[in-house]
Amino acid sequence: MSINRRAAVLLPLLLCAAPWPAHAQAYPAKPIHVVVPFAPGGPADAVARILGQELVDTLGQPFIIDNKVGAAGNIGVAQIAKAAPDGYTLGIVPVGNVAVNPSLFPSLPYKVSELQPVAMLAVVENVLVVNASVPARSVKELLALARQKPGTLSFASPGAGSQAHLAGELMALDGDVQLIHVPYKGIGPALNDVVGGQVTMMFGSLSAVLPFVKSGKLRAIGLASLKRSAAMPELPTVAEQGLPGFEAISWYALMAPAGTPTAIVERLNAETARVLAKPEMKEKFAGLGLEPGTGTPQDIAANIQSESARWSAVIRKRNIKPE
Repeated sequence: MSINRRAAVLLPLLLCAAPWPAHAQAYPAKPIHVVVPFAPGGPADAVARILGQELVDTLGQPFIIDNKVGAAGNIGVAQIAKAAPDGYTLGIVPVGNVAVNPSLFPSLPYKVSELQPVAMLAVVENVLVVNASVPARSVKELLALARQKPGTLSFASPGAGSQAHLAGELMALDGDVQLIHVPYKGIGPALNDVVGGQVTMMFGSLSAVLPFVKSGKLRAIGLASLKRSAAMPELPTVAEQGLPGFEAISWYALMAPAGTPTAIVERLNAETARVLAKPEMKEKFAGLGLEPGTGTPQDIAANIQSESARWSAVIRKRNIKPE
């Protein structure tokens, strides 16, 4: 048999025996790494682990959690943004890192355009609470008190640029009052001083403040979202009490590097939505003070735009600087 004839016979056999290229394999074909830009034990970490446990049954591959701590989450988010856009590196990204930090920090190790929204995972309900001795039982009464005693009422936060800080500054702007910001290193010390009466008020997550509200040490006077909470249906929103449109919510979204194939993004979105719709997931999230998220990647992108506009204006008007 001539060389050319032998090649003609063997070539189709060799092509059939050759392995498929990686992109032709069904996704996922190997473990998926999920970057959490915060320490283990926090809400972002808990959401990642709960979601990973559920998705492994559907996708057939383990989810490996990788905690990358530092620089207010910016180090971890940068790792997500710079990863290969193949669907094997995902990350848990909070609203602050895509809608606040770009305006707050003079330079970041990533661009928001380098991230691809995949699915909204969880929403945090924030509540405005005051020390029980404060003679105000509504937002209107609190703002009236601030006008009577300008520059004497204070609000705590777990740090400059945090959602609690920005919410307080937004209320001062919308209410046209003077409030003193008192930053702390974490929500625990901040709450302790509001409970102790050293600070007048603060915006805190529902799960963090609810035990103090139930014990009578703090008084909840407004929810910082546009709709009331199922956990406290009797509590009116801040927007209902004279500050229309007031909103200061936190959320966590599943994101991938920009350029990740649309088919992978759509599958991850659909599978995540299916998992989050389970009644037991709502129960697990409620225990963390979270509400399961909903929506498309396009919804998340639109949300980032609107939140960026809101908080960049607050940061500029109040001249807020990172710590």
